[in-house]
Amino acid sequence: MSFVLPICFLPLLLCPSQLRAQLGTTPNIRQIVVGRCYNYINLVNPSYRYDCEEIWRQFEEAVVHQSYCNVTVEDYGQMFYAVPQSWPCDRFLFWSKTRTLMHSYAAVVRHFWTLEDTPVGYMFNDLIWCGQEDSGTSLLGSCPEWSTCGNHPVYSLWRQASQIFAEMACGNVTVLLNGSIVNAFNRKSMFGSVELDNLDPQKVDYVNVKVVTNLNGPSIESCSQGSIVDLLHILQSRGFHWTCTDNDQTLMILQCVQDPKQPSCQTCAASLLKGFTDK
Repeated sequence: MSFVLPICFLPLLLCPSQLRAQLGTTPNIRQIVVGRCYNYINLVNPSYRYDCEEIWRQFEEAVVHQSYCNVTVEDYGQMFYAVPQSWPCDRFLFWSKTRTLMHSYAAVVRHFWTLEDTPVGYMFNDLIWCGQEDSGTSLLGSCPEWSTCGNHPVYSLWRQASQIFAEMACGNVTVLLNGSIVNAFNRKSMFGSVELDNLDPQKVDYVNVKVVTNLNGPSIESCSQGSIVDLLHILQSRGFHWTCTDNDQTLMILQCVQDPKQPSCQTCAASLLKGFTDK
């Protein structure tokens, strides 16, 4: 998720807006989740074999009869047990407040795997839900914002998903951070409060931090200033090997594809052209 919370804090990780949270449980959520599950095991990753109906039953059991501010990480235990997962090393991409660019980066550098590519991430991305102790067998049409309580059902699911994702990480992992904001590394974010603490230095060879600024600025933080320096100190103190890169060329090109008229894109294009003509 990665995932600052607010990135929009977590689930904004998979960032439903505060307005959507106020609207309540996503209509037809059961059909969406079960349908995404079947799509995942048949088209996205056929190597997995899940009982999609059982996953939904365990999800309902965790949420429907609980107070909407009292759904804990532990309540989702049986649901996650029904969705075992693993992934090859060197493919894990974590992020915070770089959601749009992260999607572009993962699409181009196709070996990356994000939380949204996990089975649970895929099934519940951008959805909202909550229950109530006396709500019978249905989810509620009106939910509090996730930030109103520590055990909000949406937040708890993503917290558990983020922990499992980080615990699986191995080999070289990549972290994508936004250098155009203050506190690009935020200890209260999903990456800072959950994922970072669950990375295992015995399994992770390198943490490769990539700091990218918006094309039109501002340039506030970098590998040598701001909160990212704090992140690097934490990595070092925990025994991780790490690298840190400012304004990775691939990331800059991806931004220029979306906004080619930016002056910095003209400079980049000229530099690339010179590189080709010099060969």
